[in-house]
Amino acid sequence: MIRAQEVLQQIEKMGIEVVTGVPDSTLKQFCDGLQTYEGKLRHYVTVNEGAAVGVAIGTYLGTGKPACIYMQNSGIGNAVNPVASLAHADVYGIPMLFIVGWRGEPGTKDEPQHVFQGRVTCQMFETLEIPYKVIGEDTTEEEMASLWEECGKALQSGSQFAIIVKKNTFSADKKFEWENGNSLNREHVLGSLLQMIPRDALIVSTTGKISRELYEQSDAQFGSHDNLFMTVGGMGHASMIAFGLAAARPKRQVFCIDGDGAALMHMGSMAFMASQAPANLTHIVINNQAHESVGSMPTGCQGTDFAEVARAVGYRHAERITDAVGLERLRGSLAGKAQDAATQEGPVLYEIMVGLGSRKDLGRPKESARENRDCFMKTINV
Repeated sequence: MIRAQEVLQQIEKMGIEVVTGVPDSTLKQFCDGLQTYEGKLRHYVTVNEGAAVGVAIGTYLGTGKPACIYMQNSGIGNAVNPVASLAHADVYGIPMLFIVGWRGEPGTKDEPQHVFQGRVTCQMFETLEIPYKVIGEDTTEEEMASLWEECGKALQSGSQFAIIVKKNTFSADKKFEWENGNSLNREHVLGSLLQMIPRDALIVSTTGKISRELYEQSDAQFGSHDNLFMTVGGMGHASMIAFGLAAARPKRQVFCIDGDGAALMHMGSMAFMASQAPANLTHIVINNQAHESVGSMPTGCQGTDFAEVARAVGYRHAERITDAVGLERLRGSLAGKAQDAATQEGPVLYEIMVGLGSRKDLGRPKESARENRDCFMKTINV
C-alpha cells in the first residue's frame, strides 16, 4: 500500500499549493490525510467536481502554479465541461493534477451505479486527452517515482495529468474524526419520517446511506419499499427527479429526502423548483454537515442554513428542525398537508439537523436497480 502522507508530500514537492475536490470512499485515507496534513497545502472541499476545476483554474491564473483535484470517478462528468471548454490545451491550457478514486473497476464487485462509470473511466481521460497512470496496492516505489516524473513533465508543459486509484491503494497515518454536535440520530429520523409520510405518497431519496437506511426502515415497518425511488447515483439530482415526478403526477404527494452534500452539489435546483411552485412537493434535507457516505469529511459549507436558502429563493414555507420537539411538530405539519394536499402551496422544505454515524451492519438493496424501478412504477400504475 501507499502512504497517503507520502503522496501529499510529493504533491507539495511538485510546487502544488492547493488541493481541492469532493470526498470519495476509495480515497478515504487520502482525504483523512488532507485533514491531518501538517505541510503547507491549502485544502478546499468544493460543492462539486466542476467547481474544483474552477478553483484550480483560478489558482493557476493567480499564482502560475497548478492545483490538485481529487474526486470519485463518478465526478468526472461534473468536471468535463470546465476541463474541455476552459482548461484544455486548445483553449487556455491550464495544468492540473487529478487524483481519481476508481469505483466499479472492471473485474471487481461494486454497486450497480458504479459499473458503467468504472468501465469507461480510463476511456474518458483518453477522450479528454489527459495522460494518466493507474495505481494500486501492488504499485512499487520505482513505479511511483516514474509516475511522479511523468506527472511533473506534463504539468510543466501546461498539460493535465491524472492518477487513477484502485481500491485499497492508500494507507493512512492518522484517522480523521470530528463531531457536528447535533443530537438527532439520522436513521431514527428517517424511520419517523416514514411513519409521518402517507403510504400512498411517493418518495425520492438521495445517494448514499440515506437511501440505504430508508430501504431497510421501509421494509422493516411496512414489508416493502414500493413507493421509494432510490437515487443510488447521480449525486445532487434527487430533487429534480422529485420535481419531474411531482409535475407528472400532480395529484400524488411527492417527498424528496435529500442530503446536505447532495443539495449543495446542484443548489440551483432549489431556485428552479421554487419558481415552478409544485404544490405537491415536500423537500426534506437531512443535514449532518458532512459527506458521511464516503468517509464523513465535512462538506466545507457546514454553516449553510438550507431553510434560509429555501425562503430566499421562494419556497412557500421552510423550517429548520434541530430536536425531538421539532420533529414531533413536523408530524403535525405533514398530517395537515396530507388532509388538504390539493390546496397547499408548494414547494415546502424542512431541514433536519442530525448527528454523524450509522449502523455497522447497514445493508444495501437486495434487488437490482431495474427491479426497484419496475416496482416503483407499478406503484404509480405506469
